[in-house]
Amino acid sequence: MAYPSVTAPYGLLPINLIGGQVFAGATRQIPIASNSATAIFYGDVVKLASTGLLVQDTGTDAATPVGVLLGCSYTDATYGKTFRQYYPGAVNASDIVAFVADDPDQLFKVAVVSSTTVVSFVNRTSVGNNAVLVQNVGSTITGNSAVAINTTTATTNTFPIRIIDVIPDTAIAGNAGSFTEVIVKWNVPTTGAVGGHQYTQATGV
Repeated sequence: MAYPSVTAPYGLLPINLIGGQVFAGATRQIPIASNSATAIFYGDVVKLASTGLLVQDTGTDAATPVGVLLGCSYTDATYGKTFRQYYPGAVNASDIVAFVADDPDQLFKVAVVSSTTVVSFVNRTSVGNNAVLVQNVGSTITGNSAVAINTTTATTNTFPIRIIDVIPDTAIAGNAGSFTEVIVKWNVPTTGAVGGHQYTQATGV
């Protein structure tokens, strides 16, 4: 079966861990504050607030993620215990829990965009470079994220994302060496700077 064409960004999707370690679906359960207004979608980047609660990370070139959201649960006043693909926002419940892929060694598949949701590409020469996140609002229909990375990459050591490989099946026909999807990891924050996984930030949250 042919690889599906990439027509829109879909967030960061866990695939495995550094060194080929298997991602077995393990997540950490992190609380979200009752009535937190912002919707967080499946594959959105999230971080810990100083309260110890989870919030959306809207950073681009200086994001400080703890991971990505892979769903949530809470007790609904009408339906009881509820599990959802995404956190819809403004949920009045005292037991909202997010399921977060928080491993600093996590590898993700992600789409490349030129701006907002316009799918673009990087060349293989971008492997090993750092990238910035492009923050888009996800879909309330599918519950999926629309976060991506920008096509412009650099060696800037404060950027939160490192490209470690391309996805060969997304090579653009007639444009050799160009790919619409890549595999990425979180960077380790540089000393005294933001832009990388919170667990590896020496100064804490």
